[in-house]
Amino acid sequence: MVNGHHPDGSDGAATLGVGLISAGWMGKLHTRAYQSLPVVYPELGVRPRLVHAADTAPDRAAYARDVLGYARVSTDYRAVLADPEVDIVSICAPNHVHREVAVAAARAGKPFWIEKPVGRDVTETAEVAAAARAAGVETSIGYNYRGAPAVERIRALVADGTLGRITNIRSVFYCGYAAEPKGALSWRFRRELAGSGALGDLLSHVVDLVQYVVGPIGEVSSLLSTVHTERPVLPMGSGTHFAVIEDGEMAPVENDDHAAALVRFAPGPYTTGAVGTIEASRVIVGPQCGLAIEVYGTDGSASWNFEQLNEFRLCLGRGGPNIGYTTVLANASMGDYARFQPGPANSMGFDDLKVIEAKKFLTALSGGERRNATIHDAHQDAEVLAAVAASAEDGRWHPVSTVPDATYGRQPHSEATRV
Repeated sequence: MVNGHHPDGSDGAATLGVGLISAGWMGKLHTRAYQSLPVVYPELGVRPRLVHAADTAPDRAAYARDVLGYARVSTDYRAVLADPEVDIVSICAPNHVHREVAVAAARAGKPFWIEKPVGRDVTETAEVAAAARAAGVETSIGYNYRGAPAVERIRALVADGTLGRITNIRSVFYCGYAAEPKGALSWRFRRELAGSGALGDLLSHVVDLVQYVVGPIGEVSSLLSTVHTERPVLPMGSGTHFAVIEDGEMAPVENDDHAAALVRFAPGPYTTGAVGTIEASRVIVGPQCGLAIEVYGTDGSASWNFEQLNEFRLCLGRGGPNIGYTTVLANASMGDYARFQPGPANSMGFDDLKVIEAKKFLTALSGGERRNATIHDAHQDAEVLAAVAASAEDGRWHPVSTVPDATYGRQPHSEATRV
């Protein structure tokens, strides 16, 4: 149970005041995740209370109050952090303000759940990590794909040695949200606002997934490319990121459309000598949310793709009458599947993964098992991305700096922050 809060008087559950910064799509998902916790995970003994939301757009702030149900709203995030009834904060704002808001949240003593990438580069991410460490606040990062039941099962097969010694992996995130050449030049294509392109937006998920399932990446050799070097300008206040503009004024794309790297894993229990490839594209034609991982070992292999969220492929053994892959349907033996569905072949969805994230965050916050993605994990992911960017500049292999506090859930949470 999260400590230090008065029961709400109805079922003995502790209340936990939630603050939200930015009420867009991801802010809605965080909100629904908090609202689902008492139903999906009643043993947590927590009943989140929607206290204060902020959004720079007055209409979205009003939506947070009138539809999502926050007790009060503001157009300045500082009001949320200053609210004494706010115990935890969800940071769902655009990339370019992540560092500012997260550092302020840490200094205000507010544990926070923030979407990725935490910073536009490794320096910003390290600054957030340092602020969180100095303040002693718990953190959680929006690497929701970790919680997919099939991913948890593959991770277990690696950890218990079922696949043998891991020899190689292949992981990609092919997401064609920018495949249209006349798609508007939104903030995602501007370095000042987004930082990198596919590298930070998509390859960050690949890097986190690989390190969560298999182990830390030790060295990279990489390349970056921009496929559509110009895009039509989107007039301020009009359209969305997905707007298509015919015959508009063109301006340069300032970051990468495609990122790829060869990787060598750091020595570990299952990864001695392991190598692999990682890749991401935002302009690919075909895949829409094609985050995939393939893990190969001396005794078997397993593969999963988010576009087939509720199943994975498994091969065990090097011969016999059933050689080759078997499709395994999501079931109660995988991760938190049984919390959402009664039996195999009943599908979970993206939103369910955010509920799992929220549960992991609050479990760590109360001093329980630390299976959430922490700011230190995000810092380690950012170090990998920095090495990828550096290698793309000079064409050389680059070692990845190690973040000692990054555990990817492989060590117990011995100094959990309690609220």
